Amino acid sequence: MANPGGQRVFSVSAVIIVALVAVGAIFPERFGEGAEAALASVTQLFGWFYLFSMFGFVVFLLGLAFSKYGKIRLGPQDSSPSYSFFSWVSMLLAAGFGVGLVFYGMAEPMFHYIDPPYGDVEAETTDAARYAIQYSYFNWGVHQWAAFSLVGLIIAYFQFRKGQAGLVSSVLSSVTAKYPKARPYAPALDVFAVVATVMGVATSLGLGVLQMNGGLNAVFGVPEGVLWQFIILFVMFLAYMASTWSGLDKGIKRLSNLNMILCIGLMLYVLVTGPTLAILETITLGIGDYLQNFIGMSLRISPYTDNTWASSWTIFYWAWVIAWSPFVGTFVARVSRGRTIKEYVFGVLIVPPLLACLWIGVFGGAALNMELGGDVGLAAVTQSNITVALFEMFALMPFTPLLSIIAMCLIFIFLVTSADSASYIVAQMTDNGSINPPLYKRVTWGVLIAAICLTLIAAGGLTGLQSASVLSALPFTFILYGMAYVLIKELRADRKAMLTQLYRRHGETPVGADAFEAELLSEEERVRRAPNVVNRRINTRDN
Repeated sequence: MANPGGQRVFSVSAVIIVALVAVGAIFPERFGEGAEAALASVTQLFGWFYLFSMFGFVVFLLGLAFSKYGKIRLGPQDSSPSYSFFSWVSMLLAAGFGVGLVFYGMAEPMFHYIDPPYGDVEAETTDAARYAIQYSYFNWGVHQWAAFSLVGLIIAYFQFRKGQAGLVSSVLSSVTAKYPKARPYAPALDVFAVVATVMGVATSLGLGVLQMNGGLNAVFGVPEGVLWQFIILFVMFLAYMASTWSGLDKGIKRLSNLNMILCIGLMLYVLVTGPTLAILETITLGIGDYLQNFIGMSLRISPYTDNTWASSWTIFYWAWVIAWSPFVGTFVARVSRGRTIKEYVFGVLIVPPLLACLWIGVFGGAALNMELGGDVGLAAVTQSNITVALFEMFALMPFTPLLSIIAMCLIFIFLVTSADSASYIVAQMTDNGSINPPLYKRVTWGVLIAAICLTLIAAGGLTGLQSASVLSALPFTFILYGMAYVLIKELRADRKAMLTQLYRRHGETPVGADAFEAELLSEEERVRRAPNVVNRRINTRDN
């Protein structure tokens, strides 16, 4: 079911974004203060709701994977995945984590080492170091991917199995159809998703540019300022426009694979040349602490004491990923066609968080070990200028210039793939959910994202726009609940149709529910292995 308001979504979204950026550029301080104050109020009042919701999303997804619906494919039942597992995971990382993991992978454990979560342990001690890894794993672990995974699963199911547009409004079309007065407002959901995506990507791109400028300053003495930030952004713009021109299968796929290789290579180098045993022990202990305290950390809040730490870190992260979920989820859906629900959930909800924990364990573990071994100043530099913290750690290791250059290449490619995938997804959102949106829309959004980023860097309004973007998480959380409800209804109907179709082919009901279930699964497997036998497809659209 195509969304007739595609061009309207494009126009309205662009006008709203330009207006917000204009306010942020002209009145950066007032805009930033207002947005941050509003965000602080929302996280304080609804922090419990974010914690409860994210934990609920994790439970919902795992329950779905192990349920009777786990064998249903995101596409025709005889389809196969569009991308290899390596390329799939690489693209997931590029869209979901991007530069954030490079930015915070070493720095966040150091922040928690200096200021332990909830003040449970004494700062700058071995207990603080252990706690720092545990909560860094938690903040970058399974929960961070829950909202991405949920949105991606729902959109992929409706787009590739039901043949609908890959839009939030299309997923909720069965709800709005029952309420005629709500239909004219359905495109507003897509406008909402576009605005949150563009603002979030622009701020992340800006933070990455600042980190690259900090790295160039630390390694080559390049001055930190708007001129060099403009040069970095311009080169980046040319790169992601070239990638956009190449398309998804060539541009983003190749860059994502390259980034995955660079990530693994850099991790292995730090692991081998750093305090290897201490890093391996840190990773092992961190995973153990994370799993042991998973439920407690998921729902922990401080009703009787100061809740500043949770609001500044975990609750802010959860709001940020919910605000980003329309973008990342739509991209994850686009590259996940042909996978079963069970395969999708474990691939998206487990593999990227596991790689993130390995990254944090290697870089955070090495930095903490260096700091505990002799106070080498990493804690102080992280507090004073986070953009150069990673490069200061490299200064304590062999082949410093080479490491720094590889890290900057990693940041650069992450930024290019994030901007490219954002241009693609926003173009899709503003083109009736088309799988292949026209090039002019992809280029238009690419130009707008770069222009927004440059304007806000020059005006100092990045933080305000980031806060404004995160504010959109509260209403979108309720939308996620509605999407999950619609998904369950559709899965039940889908499965019923599959069972009915199987019954009609056999002419009689298999004996017992267990036998009926086994018959269905064996039929699915047989059809998948013989995809050319069109008449035997179980997909409900073939009825």
